[in-house]
Amino acid sequence: MHHLVAQLTIEEKVTLLSGASLWNTPAVERLGIPASLLTDGPHGVRLQLDFGDHLGFNQSEPATAFPTAAATGSTWNPSLLQEMGEALGRESRSFGVDVLLGPGVNIKRSPLCGRNFEYFSEDPLLAGALGAAWVQGLQSQGVGASVKHFAANNQETERMRVSAEVDERTLREIYLPAFEHIVKTAQPATIMASYNRLNGVYVTENHWLLEEVLRDDWGFEGYVVSDWGAVSNPPKAVAGGTDLAMPAADGHADEVLAAVKNGELDESVVDRAVSRLLTVLDRLRAAQQAQESFDRAKHHELARRIAAESTVLLVNRKQVLPLDVQDGGTLAVIGEFARSPRFQGAGSSHIVPTQVDNALDAVKAATSREVVFSAGFLLDGTEDDALLAEAVETARNAANVVLFLGLPDRDESEGFDRTHIDLPAVQLALLQALTAVRDDVVIVLSNGSVVDLSPAIGKVGAILETWLGGQAGGSATADVLFGTAEPGGRLAETIPLSLADNPAHVNWPGTPQKVHYGERIYVGYRWYDATERNVAFPFGFGLSYTTFEISDVVVAVADPAAAKAVVSAVVTNTGDRDGSEVVQIYVGDPKASVDRPVRELKAFAKVHLAPGEKRTLTFELGERDFAFWSPKGWLVEPGEFTIDVATSSRDFAAHEVITLEVPSVVPDLDADSTLGDWLEHPTGAAVLHEHMANQDAPTTAAMFADEHMRTMVASMPLRALLSFGSSVDSKAVVADLLAQV
Repeated sequence: MHHLVAQLTIEEKVTLLSGASLWNTPAVERLGIPASLLTDGPHGVRLQLDFGDHLGFNQSEPATAFPTAAATGSTWNPSLLQEMGEALGRESRSFGVDVLLGPGVNIKRSPLCGRNFEYFSEDPLLAGALGAAWVQGLQSQGVGASVKHFAANNQETERMRVSAEVDERTLREIYLPAFEHIVKTAQPATIMASYNRLNGVYVTENHWLLEEVLRDDWGFEGYVVSDWGAVSNPPKAVAGGTDLAMPAADGHADEVLAAVKNGELDESVVDRAVSRLLTVLDRLRAAQQAQESFDRAKHHELARRIAAESTVLLVNRKQVLPLDVQDGGTLAVIGEFARSPRFQGAGSSHIVPTQVDNALDAVKAATSREVVFSAGFLLDGTEDDALLAEAVETARNAANVVLFLGLPDRDESEGFDRTHIDLPAVQLALLQALTAVRDDVVIVLSNGSVVDLSPAIGKVGAILETWLGGQAGGSATADVLFGTAEPGGRLAETIPLSLADNPAHVNWPGTPQKVHYGERIYVGYRWYDATERNVAFPFGFGLSYTTFEISDVVVAVADPAAAKAVVSAVVTNTGDRDGSEVVQIYVGDPKASVDRPVRELKAFAKVHLAPGEKRTLTFELGERDFAFWSPKGWLVEPGEFTIDVATSSRDFAAHEVITLEVPSVVPDLDADSTLGDWLEHPTGAAVLHEHMANQDAPTTAAMFADEHMRTMVASMPLRALLSFGSSVDSKAVVADLLAQV
């Protein structure tokens, strides 16, 4: 317990449990407890010095607008995310910020989520690794992270009240592991409790989630802050594990105080929450150093480097990219996004950038070739035949054509979800017109979540997915187009052939009050692989300007009785340019007692190699990498496991099978256990056979003697079977057998 708790009055304690303003916590001057300043992230510091608003309608102080998580997720580079976190920490300190709200690590359940641009991936391992690095970088500067949005906040539709109905196995395997990894490896200062309900209980009041899982299971040492306006019942929120309700809320302190005085809420619970707040505040202040300003130019160049490494090369027919920087004739740049860039998402993460690079100017600056521009379409979606005709003529007469397409602000934002994954109609019309006159168009995409690329696949020369690349995205795009930088990204989410293929499609977005996660653990590539569906581009995929070979794969199991394995592989750059490859390790359990995905990402590494260079990579797999969540917790079963060394969820360099001889976990028997359960139980089978040998029940005995009959009735409860052809009290018999077991 923090030493100041005992010196606070109950009135002061309850006051500390909610904000003093939109962004500040209360101070207690008589005890030297300062106010703490929280502000939005996670892709830049959104500090509103005057009257602010959570959704960002009012201006904020200029700060570096880094690439969004949709982009940085594609870097597959934790070290780069740590650099970004450090830069955000420096900027936060220059503004006097104590806690930056981020990162967002929710799973991309559907491409329709309007806030997907704030989240890293459809895979929890990747999201957790990148999120932990971001947190470590930020907190190294004495600024606390607020990992969000905990938990199962995977849609914007009815986000303030919808109940996400999710079974525990799905939560433990898909929607919680990214948070768990960050807590265990980076100890973030805060976790942000989300707006939604989880299985009927508001997350801010969910004792199981906030106390039993987050704190007891994972060892979280920070405090839980509500999303802004997420607390509807202050006493229940405090009891449930929410320590700080933001922002300032009339009546919050009064309601908590009344609950303490009438015995509804024990004062010790309040003390515990206050202690967590003060402990984190002390920890942050002890690590903080004076930071009067930050190097804008240096941070802009970092944003440029991150944007290039976030760019995914999806198509490169006839090696049309990289473009020649000096020769090759006229270069046509088409599309309004080239000069009016869409570089960030809308809502609470909207940043006022320190500067903005547009791709048109960057391309002109990067090449000595003649560059001509045609807008091609209007961002408001209004049809303009003259612009379309001009663009076609421009493309017809150019040596190369680079077409900038994407989603405008109105199509994806915090606060609402998309209804489709199509590009705007005016852009599709332009694409169709251009591909009618040439087949080598280079498409550059700007979007916060995946779009349907079927109108382009097979009809264009190249596709670059740049996502929302931040304020330096225009320059980074020019770098990639001309080969000054490589397209270093790999997909952090599957691009489906159609929206209907998505696993959440029939359950999206649910009724006004409830959404069922009916696809369970089969999210993203787990679903597409299990159902053998074709996809446009698989999870983990991305082309390079060079080529790689993965060889000499070895999977070693030193002790089959332990759930451990070591995978090693040699990666060689077989091309003539520098480049990066992401080696991905997938694990499968094809003969499990429960349904499991075909394969799941369990390790990865990104390696940058010069031409001809090779490197040996080693990956250690542990118990959790082979386990699934069971009623007994994480469980590894003995038997065969597959190990795929891959460059995407569908491109494999090696496939190995190992056998683990771990001890079998014997399931408990109970009054509802089936015949199959009893026969598979080492003690129960013997007890049951002895019982049947001493009985005179021809019908039931026949069932046990006939193998086909046993198979037919194996799924029936033993108590039901024992009642067949007998007048005995089957419940009493089963109770006696259980006692013997």
